[in-house]
Amino acid sequence: MRFRFDQKKGDKLRKNLKRGIGFEEAQEIWTHPYYLDTRADMPDQFRAIGWVSGRLYSVIFEIAEDSEGEYHHLITLWKATKEEEKLYEENS
Repeated sequence: MRFRFDQKKGDKLRKNLKRGIGFEEAQEIWTHPYYLDTRADMPDQFRAIGWVSGRLYSVIFEIAEDSEGEYHHLITLWKATKEEEKLYEENS
C-alpha cells in the first residue's frame, strides 16, 4: 500500500498537541485491524479509525491513481473521539 500527503501539513499536525502525530506515523493504522467508512462523496473521501502507538486515531483520505497504480492520499487526522472509539469497538 502506498501513501502520499503534504509534508508541511503532516509536520503541523505532529506539532499540534491535539493531534500528536504526523502522516508518517498514521500509516500504522493500516497494519492493524481498522474501521473504515465513507466520509464524503465529492470527492470520494474515507475515514479509517485505528491504532497508532497504542492510541486510536481517525484519518481522512482519498484513493487516487498514478502511473504506478493506486495510492492513499492522506488529508487530515485526529485522536479518535468517544463516538469513533465506540464505532471501532463495535465494528472491528
